[in-house]
Amino acid sequence: MKNGPFRWGILAPGNIANRFAQAFEAVNNGVVYGVASRSVERAQEFANQHNIPTVYNSYDALIHSSDIDAVYISSPHRFHFELVKSCLLAKKPVLCEKPLCVTAKQAKELIALSQQQNTFLMEALWTRCLPLWQQVRDWIAEGLIGDVVTIESSFGFVFPNDPNNRLYNIELAGGALLDTGIYNLAMSEFVMQKAPLAVHSSVEKSATHVDQRTTGLLDYGSATSVFTCTLVSELSNTFNIFGTKGRISIDANFWEAQHATLTPANGEKRVSHTPYRKNGFEYQIEEAQHCIEAGKLQSDRVSHEFTLRMANIMDDILEKGGVNYPFAPRS
Repeated sequence: MKNGPFRWGILAPGNIANRFAQAFEAVNNGVVYGVASRSVERAQEFANQHNIPTVYNSYDALIHSSDIDAVYISSPHRFHFELVKSCLLAKKPVLCEKPLCVTAKQAKELIALSQQQNTFLMEALWTRCLPLWQQVRDWIAEGLIGDVVTIESSFGFVFPNDPNNRLYNIELAGGALLDTGIYNLAMSEFVMQKAPLAVHSSVEKSATHVDQRTTGLLDYGSATSVFTCTLVSELSNTFNIFGTKGRISIDANFWEAQHATLTPANGEKRVSHTPYRKNGFEYQIEEAQHCIEAGKLQSDRVSHEFTLRMANIMDDILEKGGVNYPFAPRS
């Protein structure tokens, strides 16, 4: 058994890394011990903001530090592959922001490397670890809405159409699907617990050649999931599950929801309120720590099989929509 708290290092401290660091106010037996950025000044500023004791002068220095138990990666999508690969080659457990990679080819290579190196790898799809969503799946498992027939969800905001913004930058793997639509896909799979039989989609590209609006239909045979993700319109941002005996509605924003309503066809409406201990990231952090300390190579909640399944679906949608990242060929 390891002495002392579990020590995390953060690579590429961007906006989302702030939420990760703040979550440690509620994380059991975990701390952020170090941070590294392409700019030492930026790393020092982040460390000062979050009371992180160690600033490393390079990514490699943090990755190879014996004082770091695991690495959290929060760089733009384009850089995930190389940073995760560096961690795995150094046998350093890694939790990487979603999407794990830009293509299924990259994801497959990293998952294989994780197995070869006997080193933990997890995609940071935090929604799948939230208490509210565990309640939603329990309601479904108990048969309280019967068989799932239809899922409807959306994730849409208006983002400035700036080619220098990472969301519109093709060289940084921008676009709606990889950044936001992955939540619609991930939580549809969470509900259905299997891969769709077929995927139908429509993609609208921006002037910078990323998908600024993607609409999809996932065909599960006995059920369908219809979703829209967009950078150009404010949507309801809810997630609704309709069954043969009722429905479940997850409030906006569904990917970070703390409220859901169960409405059986014959019975009393139930409302679940499951507030975070801090900001919601604490649950995926503790899931990763638990798995690493147990000697596991992957999380059951965000398994390698799931990550590769999502990557294949996104590949299919973007390829059909004519969105191609020049630095990451799909074959």
